[in-house]
Amino acid sequence: EAILVLPAAPCTMASKADVPHFADLGMRVPSLLLPRADVDPTKWCVIACDQYTSKPQYWKEVKDIVGDAPSTLKLIFPEVYLGEGRDKEILEGISKSMKEYDESGIMQPNPPGFVLLNRKTPVVESRLGLLVELDLDQYSFEKGSQSLIRATEATIEDRLPPRIAIRERASVELPHILVLIDDPEMSVIEPLAKNKANYKKLYDFEMMQGAGHIEGYQVDTPEAIDGVAKALRSLADPSRFRKAYGAKDEQGVLLFAVGDGNHSLATAKRCWEQLKKKGAKDDHPARFALVELNNVHDPGLQFEPIHRLVFGVTPQEFVEDAQAFFAKQGLTVELRPDTRLSDATDCHELEFRAAGYYAVLAIKGAPFVLAAATLTSWLDPYLAAHSESSVDYVHGTEIIDERCAGDAKTVGILLPTFNKNDLLRTVVQEGVLPRKTFSMGEADEKRFYFEARRILPAGSAVL
Repeated sequence: EAILVLPAAPCTMASKADVPHFADLGMRVPSLLLPRADVDPTKWCVIACDQYTSKPQYWKEVKDIVGDAPSTLKLIFPEVYLGEGRDKEILEGISKSMKEYDESGIMQPNPPGFVLLNRKTPVVESRLGLLVELDLDQYSFEKGSQSLIRATEATIEDRLPPRIAIRERASVELPHILVLIDDPEMSVIEPLAKNKANYKKLYDFEMMQGAGHIEGYQVDTPEAIDGVAKALRSLADPSRFRKAYGAKDEQGVLLFAVGDGNHSLATAKRCWEQLKKKGAKDDHPARFALVELNNVHDPGLQFEPIHRLVFGVTPQEFVEDAQAFFAKQGLTVELRPDTRLSDATDCHELEFRAAGYYAVLAIKGAPFVLAAATLTSWLDPYLAAHSESSVDYVHGTEIIDERCAGDAKTVGILLPTFNKNDLLRTVVQEGVLPRKTFSMGEADEKRFYFEARRILPAGSAVL
């Protein structure tokens, strides 16, 4: 594989073997694998593995829809199955399917090029995206990182091992990573969308389970690729960055902020670090990771809070523990029975729901910007001290009401909405947010697996 390193020069692709790599941006033009023309795209395309973890019925329905057809379902480890003791069985099944699809040509190589995405969801008519490769050497999820590519939320270490186990033995990656750019002038992705008639349409189909519709366009002209790089360089200008975020001179520019799929990107980083220790060269394909770029200012990009479902607690005692904790911190705490979240700006509100019960805990004087951080400061120590209790992170209120109604020892904690325009400024000024602070849309708006990318050098066999 030839890598054309072009720090600040125009893009040129003399042949399909040339893969433009913009080193100063930590970005490369991807070479994708797409399902063969005879594969049903609706059955092939499956939602991100970390969705519907409290709704196993969803994944049963997906399995029934797919049947024996080729599908990315057979190449992923849905997290709903974690803890069932079937890890070895599932991992072996993934390896078997990946090898089968690789050898039978189910996934066909596509010429190098960005891919412009237009996604319709049950909530929005259009959300634009751009598939690119990001350089893992310029990414860090460590606390305090000043890297060009960095996490927005804290990484949960115990979620990495199953993902690492899959990637270590994989020949291809199927990412669900969404990466944000702060482009109020709409200069990177939106110009491509205006000219989409000039690009080859790669796919156009309905997604399963009522999740909407997706179109993909091949963006491979040197002019279009150069235009993307030029616009990104403008966003990465240090003086612009400092002015936009009130950043200090010593702070590194944040160009790409991981909005969704942080654990998948962290997994790729860990695996790449291990490969480097074993002598992998800089042109190894695993140095890069396939992601979808989204503009935080896209009107089709909606941010939603991620709520908590806590199991194994007595609702009244649970809420009283929260009250006592925050009061002990010297904060003003008020319990408002039979009320819902409001638009209050002078306090942090947490709504507790259980069978036949709901109330809002209003907390004034918290040292954190976000209510999610205030919640985490109490809930994490609580769970650490109560081994009989556990937590899940969910989207929307339907699943919370369903689970609480069926179990008297389950409590839902709802968080207020999150202003997406404050996200990157908060990350720059305060560092990574608490884990599971926000969601880029509801569960069925998440990225689905469709495009793949080879992460082994040519000629390498699947383990």
